[in-house]
Amino acid sequence: MASRPRSYKAQKVIDRLGQKLNRQVVGSLAACVHCGMCTESCHYVLANPDDPTFAPAYKADRLRKLFKRHYDWTGRVLPWWVNAQSVYTDEELQELKDIVFGKCTNCRRCSVNCPMGVDFATFNRMARGLLVHVGIMPEGVAAVSKDQWEIGNQMGVLKEDYLETVEWMSDEVVDEMGDDKAAIPMDKKDVNIVYTINPREIKYDPRTIANAAKIFYAAGESWTMPSEGWDMTNFGLFSGDDDLGGAVARRVYDKVHDLNGKILVMSECGHGYRSTRCEGPNWAGYDIDFEMESSVVTMLRYIKEGRIRVDKSKNPGAFTYHDSCNFARSCGMFEEPRELLNLVTNDFREMYPNRAENYCCTGGGGAMSMAEYTPQRLKSAKVKADQLRATGAKYVVTSCHNCEDGLNDLIKHYKLDMEVTQLVNLVAEALIVDKKEAVAEVAAKAAPAAELAGYTILVVDDEPDMREFLTTVLEDNGATVLTAADGDLGLEMARTHKPDLMTLDLSMPGTDGAKVYETMRKEHDLKGIKVCVVTGKPELRKLIYDRDIQRPEGYLDKPIAEDSLLLNLRKILEVGSEKS
Repeated sequence: MASRPRSYKAQKVIDRLGQKLNRQVVGSLAACVHCGMCTESCHYVLANPDDPTFAPAYKADRLRKLFKRHYDWTGRVLPWWVNAQSVYTDEELQELKDIVFGKCTNCRRCSVNCPMGVDFATFNRMARGLLVHVGIMPEGVAAVSKDQWEIGNQMGVLKEDYLETVEWMSDEVVDEMGDDKAAIPMDKKDVNIVYTINPREIKYDPRTIANAAKIFYAAGESWTMPSEGWDMTNFGLFSGDDDLGGAVARRVYDKVHDLNGKILVMSECGHGYRSTRCEGPNWAGYDIDFEMESSVVTMLRYIKEGRIRVDKSKNPGAFTYHDSCNFARSCGMFEEPRELLNLVTNDFREMYPNRAENYCCTGGGGAMSMAEYTPQRLKSAKVKADQLRATGAKYVVTSCHNCEDGLNDLIKHYKLDMEVTQLVNLVAEALIVDKKEAVAEVAAKAAPAAELAGYTILVVDDEPDMREFLTTVLEDNGATVLTAADGDLGLEMARTHKPDLMTLDLSMPGTDGAKVYETMRKEHDLKGIKVCVVTGKPELRKLIYDRDIQRPEGYLDKPIAEDSLLLNLRKILEVGSEKS
């Protein structure tokens, strides 16, 4: 029997697959047992429950059958048994394109919920790369990739437009601060920080550049923006094109070297952070000899070190936080944004589920550039819309420009009364800057007080190690510390000693922290005691925050850093420079 003819592109895809196989990909292609755990994790499935083609396992099988047929012995020996099939026509490749680009945002939520460790997003990205290799991709993906290859950034911003926009923002910051030293430095060598951005900021949201400049100025930072290699985003992550990914990453790294910068700081962008800090060195084959961090970490450090002062009352309203898939699920950035958000706002409301379990904004994986898939993208966005609506918040904060576009899209589509913003805007708004004082004097005055002398603090926690840690830190800073190992004893000691503040664990045997808190707010003699919730189970937060009851004065997630603990307690007790 004559073999079936195969198109040139189909053969190239099969050959390229063999070149891209590695241990991680092969493990994921071979390990799926079709248990269905991934199905309930996918926002496409939840929004399209009657369409099995959206199930991650179904989509994965479209690539897995090629692997089985051409590179796994089971498919060569028993192809009918393991459903091993090949691909022959360009039409079949087009169908595969609609699956890997149009029915998945590579958010990795199915991956983190797979009991077999199958990382569908990794080999779905590889499948995209196979198709891109033969020129089969959505038109938007082709256009964005071309701009990043040829112009140097994914939005086709010309150099003169970039420089003109930065100069415009620089002039505005100088006028606002009343100091020529607040100007944005360009291509300054031997600095501490080289600051890179998302081209969306130049094209649609330059205020974020000005806000970052104000924060750097207030902190007295030695920094610069580069005239080349300034786009830290990388469409190679979305297209699966490792060659593009490596070329874009090298531009950024080379510029940091040219300027002899110590730290590469990336503005708030989930895929930019992941592609530059986590994936780029591998794509580029680059030995990184400088530090890299998100501006979220930079801003948080400034506040903790006392280099900038903030007034959270400048950001009124209710806020919730959206975890960017690449920033959080793929790179582990969960707590830093929340800690920063709590320092610059008074009303933070967690959405559920959150952190690694949060749902995609539905604009990830380059979906915002693929117009042909917009209807099914917005249909799947109902899951996220419901999640946002349930918080009752007015503002949703995200550390990702891509998510900002995706969230704005679904907010408009589902008519939600919400606005999207980023942490850099909130920190800049909350800044306390005396324009008449030297930056060094401001930083010196911002140094937090070290003493809690004269305050009595009751620590209520059932974990002995946590009680010991809190007691040691608080006593070292002058406080008188009382401890209780359960809720009942905590209430008894609160009634007897009337402490200035109580740190309260939520998960305890017997009377739990939520019941303790409710009792305190109802009893006349206890309701004036300030409370800082300290918990290792943030999901229990809703037991207090979702009820019609006065909210606690502070909140911290375990594990707790000493400086974070002290900073929060100073603010609650209005001690020293933290006094409002």
